[in-house]
Amino acid sequence: MIPDHLPTSIREDGRLMMLSRAIEQIHYPDNEEMRSLAHRRLAFDELFVLQLGMQEKRARWQHEAKDGSSFTRYDHRIFAEPDQELSSTSKIAKKVSQPDTQLLGSTLWSVIATDKPFESTLPFSFTPAQRRVITEIFGDLGKRKPMCRLLQGDVGAGKTAVAASALLLATLNGYQGAIMAPTELLAEQHARSISLMLEPFGIQTVLLTGSQRQRERNAARQALASGQAAVAIGTHALIQDDVLFQSLGLVIVDEQHRFGVEQRDALRQKGLHPHMLVMTATPIPRTLALTLYGDLDVSVIDQLPPGRQKIITRWRTGARSSEAYTEIAQQVSEGRQAFIICPLIEESETLTAKAATSEYERLQRDVFPDLRVGLLHGAMKPAEKDQIMHRFRDHELDILVATSVIEVGIDIPNATVMVIEDADRFGLSQLHQFRGRVGRGKHQSYCYVLSAEASIQAQERLGVFQDTDDGFKLSEEDLRLRGPGDFVGVRQSGMPELRIADFGDTVLIEQTRTLAEQLWSSDPYLRKAEHAPLRERMYLFWQNFMAH
Repeated sequence: MIPDHLPTSIREDGRLMMLSRAIEQIHYPDNEEMRSLAHRRLAFDELFVLQLGMQEKRARWQHEAKDGSSFTRYDHRIFAEPDQELSSTSKIAKKVSQPDTQLLGSTLWSVIATDKPFESTLPFSFTPAQRRVITEIFGDLGKRKPMCRLLQGDVGAGKTAVAASALLLATLNGYQGAIMAPTELLAEQHARSISLMLEPFGIQTVLLTGSQRQRERNAARQALASGQAAVAIGTHALIQDDVLFQSLGLVIVDEQHRFGVEQRDALRQKGLHPHMLVMTATPIPRTLALTLYGDLDVSVIDQLPPGRQKIITRWRTGARSSEAYTEIAQQVSEGRQAFIICPLIEESETLTAKAATSEYERLQRDVFPDLRVGLLHGAMKPAEKDQIMHRFRDHELDILVATSVIEVGIDIPNATVMVIEDADRFGLSQLHQFRGRVGRGKHQSYCYVLSAEASIQAQERLGVFQDTDDGFKLSEEDLRLRGPGDFVGVRQSGMPELRIADFGDTVLIEQTRTLAEQLWSSDPYLRKAEHAPLRERMYLFWQNFMAH
């Protein structure tokens, strides 16, 4: 008889058969019901040890940081109309008071430049979803254990304003905050928008990137070390040894899947156990988030601000693809710009998809000879990519031919046309990210998805994309049609591959997460003798992940 690593209590709570019985019935089932019950037991095992590993990951981080800082909530400084029920709790300051300047030195705060709450200084009001998420984040910031939270939001959902709210609360408590972005362009974008948001409060922000002149870099470093600057926004340059903070209390990592674990940890180590918020604009299905980010609490901005123009999406095949070029010519004649996305960099002998380099040459020579066309792809050096994007942002180019390198974070309000060649080669979530690069300004925007002969499944996928603009619905559909491997976070996380369980099994995933949390709470690190077999099984399952 095979020893069973699951404790009896867990097995009974989960209504699971014994392990030896499950293995027997999965190979030689008495009937279909027994085969199904055996499969459920083995799937439970996979998900349960996965969730326990996530609990350990979270516990180790919070144990190392047990002396973190709890922030006092200044809701009257954030919300135009603070929630009266929340405002009655003891952790929330009920009257205007200066932050604790002893924590940072007198240079951080001189005079707050406005008596208005943060929301009232913005050109918009928070959506209910933004308000809910800010409240969740503030709840974490009010605890001594450091926050470990993932912030998800669809394209244009308002994550930047939420991040700025958290940064403002950190500075109101006398701490500094930092945002790390994967590219210089995205860092500069955050610096512009967040500096404007925090300016009314007299908060100085600095930008740190690899291409800065030495004089600018030195000035930014000195401002952070002295406490004169309360917020740092930058790229990997933030984690260089010569960048020092006076009192870093909040770390925000944008598009966190673009960074390695070591890079995120290096930024956290710049402070004394700071709170951490990671953000992504890639909607992730709930079941996938519960597993991929099982060590994090998850907040979701599932509502877009009112008044946003709907992007008109058109799926075209064959000869009708020329309609996209006609639209580009019309939009450029009105002073707008366009993206054209190709799945390959260079032409391939084995793949019949369009390549960015050859399409760039063809379009420049034959289709748009009088327009300014640029080329961007992942094989370029970072400095070259940033230069091209700066030229496009500054309207020195009319059309940008690119690969998937532009899928995240680029904000070009003047771009109104997105054309995606061989769209059947991309997943729904990636297509949605491409579409989100347009529609950011006041003008009507268009997205053309072009395909030659597509499979039945690809046709279904492109039809869904044409008719749906909800990123979370598209992500669920992507999970159903293509499986979890299409999600960038899964591909880059190092997570062990599931052999039996299904990422789409919402009930089982939620059950295993709840039971894992309960067991870990009662026996952290599974040190009780009765849990030794389960602990060994967990480490065996996670050994590949732990090696990363």
